[in-house]
Amino acid sequence: MAPPPGPYSGKSTFALVARVSAFTVGLAYGSVKLKYLKMKAKSQKKAEAKAHH
Repeated sequence: MAPPPGPYSGKSTFALVARVSAFTVGLAYGSVKLKYLKMKAKSQKKAEAKAHH
């Protein structure tokens, strides 16, 4: 007969999945934010260039 499952047998997999998905969401959010900030900086530079002319 197999030994009874430990206290973390079912939860450890869930915790791992949750951690990986949280990490993935963090990466996705970070890259989107970075793209947004780069676009914003570009548009600001364009606006400044127009204002100088």
